[in-house]
Amino acid sequence: MATNGTLNRKLRMALVGGGQGSFIGRVHCTAAVLDNRAALVAGALSSDPAKSKASAADYDIAPERAYGSYKELIDAELKLPADKRIDFLSVATPNHTHFEIAKAAVEAGFNVVCDKPMTFDLKQAEELAAAVDKAGVVFAVSHNYTGYPLVRQAREMILAGELGEINAVRSNYIQGWLRTRLESSDQKQAAWRTDPSKSGAAGCFGDIGTHAYNLARYMTGLLPESISCHLKVFAEGRKLDDYGHAVVKFENGALGTVTASQISHGRENDLFIEIDGTKGALSWRQEEPNTLVFRQNGQPHKLYTRNGGPYMQPIAASSCRLPAGHPEAFFEAFANVYRFAFDAMADRAAGKKIEQVNTIYPNVNDGVEGMYFIQQSVNSSKQGGAWLPLKHARARK
Repeated sequence: MATNGTLNRKLRMALVGGGQGSFIGRVHCTAAVLDNRAALVAGALSSDPAKSKASAADYDIAPERAYGSYKELIDAELKLPADKRIDFLSVATPNHTHFEIAKAAVEAGFNVVCDKPMTFDLKQAEELAAAVDKAGVVFAVSHNYTGYPLVRQAREMILAGELGEINAVRSNYIQGWLRTRLESSDQKQAAWRTDPSKSGAAGCFGDIGTHAYNLARYMTGLLPESISCHLKVFAEGRKLDDYGHAVVKFENGALGTVTASQISHGRENDLFIEIDGTKGALSWRQEEPNTLVFRQNGQPHKLYTRNGGPYMQPIAASSCRLPAGHPEAFFEAFANVYRFAFDAMADRAAGKKIEQVNTIYPNVNDGVEGMYFIQQSVNSSKQGGAWLPLKHARARK
């Protein structure tokens, strides 16, 4: 029997979304069960009830727990004995549906792991965060890039002062897959991401710009002050931005840039970040995630490798599963969001008090910050790059 800290069993998972043709639903499932601490036992895998139930066999979900909708799932699971019903629900659906699903699960007392952006708009995000506060559940947001061991290594180095005072941050996420209007051919992943009624106020900046911004906030702990942003549509006829660039002023005086593109030829999932401090600088690239470069003037460049030695900070080392030289990547990083959220879920199930703000995994407060970033980016761009406030009341280091 797998154990979860104080809980001598696997956590029981439900998946909403992830039906046939989905990408991220399968990622959620794979990540959640990677460490054998959870089992997928229930699902509402599509907004089409027939497709939802037909997809259940792909995940080995028993027919009686293959539900036609998330409402049916929550109602039915609440009727089960406490030792049978789900512990948490993962939301892997388009943006415009996150709020209603997550809020219903939270109010039913279930823990939640939700895709990003967390909601359709900021108002929904703030309402959802208030519901989480009231219910006292574990709520994680799948900013999965925070799960990479060397991202956590960099964070610990920065917070320990090894880079000195942070002066500048350049965070970028560059793709090319939407160079042409794939949405015109009803390509599923392109269609909802470019539809304002499903994606929200932003396209590229909401989809991947939020990852770049979250990574900068997570690694540095710097609190934002204000933002100036320019968003643009380059694929003629598209309704939402496919390129954007923002400048962020931080409270300590540092400057940051966030650039996101989905129209750059030949680029795949090139999320990369450079951070300059008074004592040193570092850089990390998601497509080469097992190395971190540290630089100081007049010194040889240092190459940190994942799980490579005693220099690894404890939180980074505990995020590794394999010896150095055996690459760990996307699935493992995604699983680290689940792994550390599972610790909190196990404590909650055992009746222990849980931390809901200062967590190693992205939580509901990070989700609110992401929605505020989108709102202020869009508003700034509409005003020709005007400087607007960026620090939300829920901003955390």
